[in-house]
Formats: sequence, C-alpha cells, structure tokens
Amino acid sequence: MYISYMATEMPVTEARERFSEVVETSAHEPVFLTKRGQREAVVISTSEYDRLLQAQEDAEDLAAADEAMAEIMAGAPTIPWSEVKADLGLK
Repeated sequence: MYISYMATEMPVTEARERFSEVVETSAHEPVFLTKRGQREAVVISTSEYDRLLQAQEDAEDLAAADEAMAEIMAGAPTIPWSEVKADLGLK
C-alpha cells in the first residue's frame, strides 16, 4: 500500500524508453506519466489497483446501506425475514 511516497513523474516519451523501470518503480510508488508537463496517466501496482477497487466497492456498499437505513427510518416498508428466507430457498 502506498502511504507516504515521493511521486515519480516522467514524460511519456521517456517512459517508453524506460518501461521496465516504470513497472519496477510502480511496485512501490505510483509513476505519473506526463505530456507537455501535465499529468496524463499513472502507473500503479496491481496490488494497489486491487486495493483501490476494493475501497471503492466498500464505499459504495456503505452508501447503499446508509440509503437503505434512511429509507427504513423514514417508514419505508421492509420485507419480513421469513419471506427473504423463502425467496432464497432457505426455509
């Protein structure tokens, strides 16, 4: 996980020539690829990518749970547990 790092920036043209170094560096810190001095892309490790995807999914799940709880607190009807079990074939 990237906690504290010195961001590496590299022009795309240089990154093409030093691709294996870009991949190696991305194992422990993100590598920002630039065009005309502006960040255009970032190379990160697969483990960091997976961590970010999981964090996004977790945040979406929490938001959905908060929304569902707000609906229940506002008086929205709920589904009885016995009906849920029956729908899932868990009688």
